[in-house]
Amino acid sequence: SQGKSFLIVCTKKRTADLVASAAIRARCHYVNKKWFSGMLMNWLITKTRLAQFRDLRAEEKMEKFHHLPKRDVAILKRKLSTLQRYLGGIKYMTRLPDIVIILNQQKEYIALQECAILGIPTISLADTNFDPDLANISIPANDDTMTSIRLILNKL
Repeated sequence: SQGKSFLIVCTKKRTADLVASAAIRARCHYVNKKWFSGMLMNWLITKTRLAQFRDLRAEEKMEKFHHLPKRDVAILKRKLSTLQRYLGGIKYMTRLPDIVIILNQQKEYIALQECAILGIPTISLADTNFDPDLANISIPANDDTMTSIRLILNKL
């Protein structure tokens, strides 16, 4: 209601589709394939990559690829596919998120560190195999089962 932006981070293969659908339903950003080190710390670089991604998508929609040689079109489509895979969930993100929801602390430790350095509040699922004090708000839950992740994402 205040216009704040959320970012959901979970790169487990089993939960990638669940995270994407929940984030789209909630109209927030998500990372579900790979967390690149420095995605938030080097925001200017990430922002230029997002602009490049949006430009490539616009060129493809306006059918500017048809005027290029086949080799160049293949290279651009491969690049667009890679950018879509890794940055597709944050393509409309214009600034740093106001809060980050991390669903697996152990796997997303780098994201948790970046948020702590930047002072971005984090909500995290705290399983028994990791320290609950690393996140600002810890929710005790099993981060391995789809049902518990689905329940918490629907409530959040």
